[in-house]
Amino acid sequence: MTERLFNFSAGPAILPEPVLQSAQSALWAFEDSGIGILEHSHRGALFSKVIEETEANCRKLAGISDDYEVLFLQGGASTQFFMIPMSWLGEGKTASYVNTGTWSNKAIKEAKLYGDVHVAASSEDKNFSYLPTEAEIQWPAGAAYAHYTSNNTIAGTQFAGTPTVPEGVPLICDASSDIFSKPIDVGAHGMIYAGAQKNLGPSGLALVIVRKDMVETAKQELPSMLQYRVHAKTGSCFNTPPTFGIYIMGEVFKWILEQGGLDAMAKLNESKAAILYDYLDESAMFRGTARESDRSLMNIAFRATSEELEAQFIKEATAAGLPGLKGHRSVGGMRASTYNAFPAKGVTFLVDFMKSFENKNK
Repeated sequence: MTERLFNFSAGPAILPEPVLQSAQSALWAFEDSGIGILEHSHRGALFSKVIEETEANCRKLAGISDDYEVLFLQGGASTQFFMIPMSWLGEGKTASYVNTGTWSNKAIKEAKLYGDVHVAASSEDKNFSYLPTEAEIQWPAGAAYAHYTSNNTIAGTQFAGTPTVPEGVPLICDASSDIFSKPIDVGAHGMIYAGAQKNLGPSGLALVIVRKDMVETAKQELPSMLQYRVHAKTGSCFNTPPTFGIYIMGEVFKWILEQGGLDAMAKLNESKAAILYDYLDESAMFRGTARESDRSLMNIAFRATSEELEAQFIKEATAAGLPGLKGHRSVGGMRASTYNAFPAKGVTFLVDFMKSFENKNK
């Protein structure tokens, strides 16, 4: 059997090995049914049990109350970029966004198709290497909603807490790259959404946690597949849902619970990130690119002293069994994505390799 590598990819990303092992068996015959999980009807009793358990464990992990719907939708986070303004924007309404990187930029672009957009703050002036402070974010009162991206995969920045918005303005969070990596204040949000392919499962699936009163106020003059109320009323089974993705997400939820829940995940992720950040802070060749106070625990972006050294480093690291370290094409450099399932020994292995590379190329 091929040896597994330390996969630093930003997404689709590493999954817990016990989840992959469970999936191997389930692909052949799920729960001794003689039928693989990919082949089970979404209307059948076995899959109904899967989706019910997945929702229940999601609620348990994040302390999600009955005031919220938990939905499993297709299209990843990018579909949410337009479903949100399509549902709550329109003539005479304004949505407010904090622009902290590529993905918030994309969300803003989609929102402008449906109404007025107010940019409450932006860190574009320094290539998104920092996050605006609470004092710098100017949320307008009376906005249809306020939107932020909790973790910026490309720039390597992450909000440490939840932004404060004017009373009565629903706060919406794109949590695609740090969902369930630490405790989250669901009650402070009107909606939280996340593409699955970072911390929750395979690509193509989105988790949506949305307050029920928001679902009821969303526009009804929309195609059925683009209405949150339709998916809520049908238990995310209005059409054939991504059954395998939901199964994997459910197994990931079980794995997180077995690790001790979101508090345990936070401690693990803090300790893993510290291994690499501590080295970057003392290295003469490598440096982190994000402002120290805004550093991400999920995506650690760094540069070397020259682009030539970066290219050489990426080539040698890949050959050494450390794939996925090349930075996003829009910013260059390197990026180590250390999501929930990434093992601490992989970060240590990377730092040892970086130290060796630095010593050889002084």
